[in-house]
Amino acid sequence: MDWRKKLKCSLLFGLAVILLLGGKVHGTQTALAEKLVRLHVIANSDSQQDQAVKLLVRDQMLTEVQSLLAGEDNLADAKAKLRAALPALAAAGQAVVDREGAPYRVTAALEQTFFPTKEYEGFSLPAGEYTALRIVLGDGQGANWWCVLFPPLCTGLASEQVAETAQAAGLTEDEVALITEQDEGYVFRFRCVDLWEQFCHLFS
Repeated sequence: MDWRKKLKCSLLFGLAVILLLGGKVHGTQTALAEKLVRLHVIANSDSQQDQAVKLLVRDQMLTEVQSLLAGEDNLADAKAKLRAALPALAAAGQAVVDREGAPYRVTAALEQTFFPTKEYEGFSLPAGEYTALRIVLGDGQGANWWCVLFPPLCTGLASEQVAETAQAAGLTEDEVALITEQDEGYVFRFRCVDLWEQFCHLFS
């Protein structure tokens, strides 16, 4: 077998390993996503003013949701509370926008959203579909901001605190190990998920 065939076989084998591992971790991500609610705040544009307003709205949403979900450890109940509060959350965001003199509307929705791999302080999440509270400002064409509302991981927690909070919300030890980077080779695993998602979108 000449070097070209060997190279082709090696590349095909590597691709197969990546896709198989990506598919396996994708399954873990899917199970993980079913236990989380993320926050997604999208700015009207990338102008300095619109980005500043986005951060103010983000702060208001965190305050509102922290009060709304205080002591809540059941995902279904957390989603129900968020869904019922959507008009109030949109109004709270709108009050911030109006106060800052920005001429656009704020909408709030609880829906499935695709997120890329994201590293937070103390934990990471693989790419995939997650339920998210989406707060869209105006045209929603600017850089966005996101975190995890349930379990409450938006504030900067140490990995040990993240693990405790996540386990209290029903995440398994394997899921906690994956997101807190205690799973050896997690960077490679997350990259495999990214490639898996790209592969699936290519043929969807």
